Amino acid sequence: MTARRLLQLLCIAALTFSATGFTAAQAQSNSGAKPATARATFAGGCFWCMEEVYDKVPGVITTVSGYMGGHAKNPTYEQIGTGRTGHAEVVQVEYDPAKVSYAKLLEVFWRNIDPTQKDAQFCDYGSQYRSAIFYHDEQQKKLAEASKAALAKTKPFKGEIVTEITLASQFYAAEAYHQDYHQVNPIRYQLYKNGCGRTARLQQLWGKPGS
Repeated sequence: MTARRLLQLLCIAALTFSATGFTAAQAQSNSGAKPATARATFAGGCFWCMEEVYDKVPGVITTVSGYMGGHAKNPTYEQIGTGRTGHAEVVQVEYDPAKVSYAKLLEVFWRNIDPTQKDAQFCDYGSQYRSAIFYHDEQQKKLAEASKAALAKTKPFKGEIVTEITLASQFYAAEAYHQDYHQVNPIRYQLYKNGCGRTARLQQLWGKPGS
């Protein structure tokens, strides 16, 4: 083998090793660029309030107010308000399962609704304000049903739990002015929340936070 041929083979080997290393590094970089996420959807009455609740949970990436569980396509807030479309006001939560579990999101859900109100939540009445857990897969369904059953045995309040557990359907994001309402319009939001008696009723059901 000539020295020239040997040099050519060494160059080819070096280039191959470099390309392999670059591909592996790129794959590692891409896999770590964005954490795996999951989706959960909850109906707990006014979606402004449920957005605020989940925005405070570590591990939650985004929350979006919207509509789910109805039969009309691309419903508007005005249509939802009639109670005729079948939709419920919901918050769709994107979260990092490595930082917060679905079981924890369920716990947060129960503690921020009145499970005894049918087709209503606090001062808001109508099927659009019903409480519901919309599961996205069989594991979520299993956990949701288990959490409801456990709550039925340990609930610190009287009354039947009427919260629905149902398969998630088409989600429609609510109008832009509804998104992040508690942050964009904090004064109006607090006036609504306090006037609706949400905080007072939650304390009556569950006790004061931390108690």
